[in-house]
Amino acid sequence: MAFTIAVAGKGGVGKTTVAGLIVRALVERRDGPVLAIDADPNTNFHQVLGLHVERTIGDLREETLKKIKDLPPGVTKDQYLEYGLQQCLVESNGIDLLAMGRGEGPFCYCAVNHVLRRYIDLLSKNYKYVVLDNEAGLEHLSRRTTQDVDVLLVISDANPIALQAAARINRLADELQLCIRKRFLALNNVSESMRARLGTESFREKLAQAGLALIGEIPTDETLWSLSLEGKPLSELPSTSPAKLAVHEILEKILRNGGGS
Repeated sequence: MAFTIAVAGKGGVGKTTVAGLIVRALVERRDGPVLAIDADPNTNFHQVLGLHVERTIGDLREETLKKIKDLPPGVTKDQYLEYGLQQCLVESNGIDLLAMGRGEGPFCYCAVNHVLRRYIDLLSKNYKYVVLDNEAGLEHLSRRTTQDVDVLLVISDANPIALQAAARINRLADELQLCIRKRFLALNNVSESMRARLGTESFREKLAQAGLALIGEIPTDETLWSLSLEGKPLSELPSTSPAKLAVHEILEKILRNGGGS
């Protein structure tokens, strides 16, 4: 059974970049293949991973609903979806990627979504790790995209608004009774000047209100920022990158505390 890490957080806090750094760190561990799932309709996980997406699960779902009455004789809906799912899978060295793509339109998606979830669950069993990059905000929780995962890693920066969003994500996970075994908070883009404030009583109170255990801090990284501006993948980040080193340390803590090997 794959060890699943779901990454969530407010828009603009670096959620997708952190998810990508986790994927790269898992690949560098060399102890099993990684399935990356882009659950954000604004598909961009592939860009930080240096992969190319031609077809998303959303595309497949729409095509199925339009063609379901015209499938070739002997081809069932399940068979068509299973074949289409394989076409959506982007395969690379140590990393495969599925992009969920656009949200649902005016059709009835219940039956198609049920089959897709079943096949994605079956597909996930072929991997040692699954990293799920969720859309910003809370929608992925209310739609139960994020469930039955080992670790929910909520990304925030030191901004009180982002911390409030982290607290809401945590509360909503409780309200929906999602099957999430462990939850952690990681602070991203922590500058030297900000680091001094993290130990203050007022900031500790804000962290406590989030209700999440702080698993680590990711420092501001000019190299990472430059790479992003140039549109280059995270694989080109040097081994000395402060952000990369911090995420490696966070991942090791996640695997120890979350039950991963």
